[in-house]
Amino acid sequence: MKQAIVARTDIGMGQGKLAAQVAHASLSAYEKADSQLRRQWKDGGQKKVVLKGESERQLHELAEIADSDGIPNALVRDAGHTQLEPGTVTALAVGPAADDRVDRVTGDLSLF
Repeated sequence: MKQAIVARTDIGMGQGKLAAQVAHASLSAYEKADSQLRRQWKDGGQKKVVLKGESERQLHELAEIADSDGIPNALVRDAGHTQLEPGTVTALAVGPAADDRVDRVTGDLSLF
């Protein structure tokens, strides 16, 4: 069981902004998972990886793949209070789900 969070590299987020957006994505996707997936992921140590995404379009495409495979996922849009314009898509979390299911969606991406 794992979760992959894809964060955009093309919008120049600072480290703190990046950390906050990754956390928002992780929690939002977790909340969309059913109770069995939540429990399995928590019992397994809540494994997660943060990966590089190159564009908003890529994140939307990955979210569509996850949706079609029935994998919990969440796109994050920034509120625009600090570095980014309101509504900027910053990150996508895929999972929690079985490692191989998450890898089918995000396995070609590089670690952040």
